[in-house]
Amino acid sequence: MRLTQIHPRRHSLACLLFALLTTHNPAHAQAPRHSFVDVPNARLFVTDTGGPGLPVVLLHPTTGTSDIFDPVLPTLTQAGFRVITLDKPGWGRSLVQPGQKPASLAEDLDALFTQLNLPRVHLVGVANGGYAALDYAAWRPDHVASLVLSNTGLGLKGDDEGEAFRRNAAIPGFAKLPAEAREMSPTYRGLHPDGVARWKTIEAHAAQPGAEEPPMRTPNTLDKVASLHMPVLVLAGDVDLTTPSGAIRLWAKHLTAPYDFVLVPEAGHALSWEQPEAFSTAVIGFLKKQAP
Repeated sequence: MRLTQIHPRRHSLACLLFALLTTHNPAHAQAPRHSFVDVPNARLFVTDTGGPGLPVVLLHPTTGTSDIFDPVLPTLTQAGFRVITLDKPGWGRSLVQPGQKPASLAEDLDALFTQLNLPRVHLVGVANGGYAALDYAAWRPDHVASLVLSNTGLGLKGDDEGEAFRRNAAIPGFAKLPAEAREMSPTYRGLHPDGVARWKTIEAHAAQPGAEEPPMRTPNTLDKVASLHMPVLVLAGDVDLTTPSGAIRLWAKHLTAPYDFVLVPEAGHALSWEQPEAFSTAVIGFLKKQAP
């Protein structure tokens, strides 16, 4: 494991690195394409920036849609990556086919990648999106070149140590707080009211009426974490109250694959929205290392 903490006093160096990593490349500056792709149980709303190379596929949290990646999409694209996002079935603009129940998102991803002729991808799962990212990566490891898991507890079954952590760290009444209070840091809420308002609008219209959370293809477990063999980047916010960095460290220590751990100061659960530069710098640097 390699541990990195993005420290405020290194801000100027981080900005320089960010600029170098995201140097504009006109070949990848085209506007994203939006389309609907039919898979057996759903019609998926997909955004694809196009371009050569292995695509980077971003999976959104329950409290959002693919719109939650708006702050990072241009930066990843300008860094030279083909980026694909999608709304999961029952969220945003993706629809469950009439009379059908959601399949696992892992199965939907597999069908989507077949439709788009994508034999391998870099897979990024944020919060609940990390659940599906782990589910898919453990099932189809040869299709995943690398894995990024950000601010996610992975929904692990049978994890006694993790369950004890959550009981001990539980904040009374926390679940009844507004979503923005649970997921965003006080710093971001205090300094960026317009960003909070936009995030709240996305969250309010994320899940369609009666939408059901797609099931896991198989339960996520510590054994599933340990089975991964692709490089992994683990991201955490140091003021994330929904999935504290301590909880993330507990499952990350079970990774047998090489992995980096990046802790972002003053970031809450909505890390990629609150601090898109820190998120993009970490992800781009990690992905650049995976290039042949």
